[in-house]
Amino acid sequence: MPILTAAFVAAMAFATATLSGVFGMAGGLLLMGALALVLPVSAAFVTHGVLQLVANGWRAVLHRRHVRWDIVGWYALASLIAGIAVALVALAPSKPLLFLLLGLIPLLTWLPQRWINLDAAKPAQAFLSGLAVTGLNLSAGVAGPLLDIFFVRTELSRHAIVATKAATQVFAHLAKIVVYGAPLAGVAGSGVPPLWVFAVAIPLSMLGTALGGRILDRMSDVNFKRWTRWIVTGVGGLYLLQAAQLFLRGG
Repeated sequence: MPILTAAFVAAMAFATATLSGVFGMAGGLLLMGALALVLPVSAAFVTHGVLQLVANGWRAVLHRRHVRWDIVGWYALASLIAGIAVALVALAPSKPLLFLLLGLIPLLTWLPQRWINLDAAKPAQAFLSGLAVTGLNLSAGVAGPLLDIFFVRTELSRHAIVATKAATQVFAHLAKIVVYGAPLAGVAGSGVPPLWVFAVAIPLSMLGTALGGRILDRMSDVNFKRWTRWIVTGVGGLYLLQAAQLFLRGG
């Protein structure tokens, strides 16, 4: 892998982990698109899964006292079922389709709250979130805005939302690593970064997560929800432009 590409992956791991440490989802959306720019789609899924697994896992550890483990348990069970189902299909999107999906996902954050009657604190809906979010995660690479819909009407604080979402996403990213990584194991030229790139990027991801947590402590619940929506929408707009360019060029 060229040094510039490796440096780009490591830098984005830090920057997006910081963003996710503050808002809980925007970083993953940005990282997936960044990786898809420089890596093949399946390799981007695996790399994204590894880096986000570390970022989310470390964020859950840092905020572990705020995690709602009952929600995580139901989500994990559903995530396992969704992972098995998608693995049987074994379908990876093309780059134009991937960027289109990434661009459309943020629109979910603009659904009127009166249309949404979901609450992840309820066991059945925590299970439903695991099925839906993991399924979308394995199709588009990210599903933060969809996961957020299940937390819109909860009574959880911003710390509990970030911590619980991080813990659930550990299972979603594990599924992504297994589903897309298994077919690439031992394949030459798969595009997956070498181990030394992960050795650099993972500590940077953990550092970014810790930094994001400090910023989160200084933010109000109102600003937390307001900025999350606008950031993911801006990123989504850029992805729609990229998708249009790729479709016009024929992929």
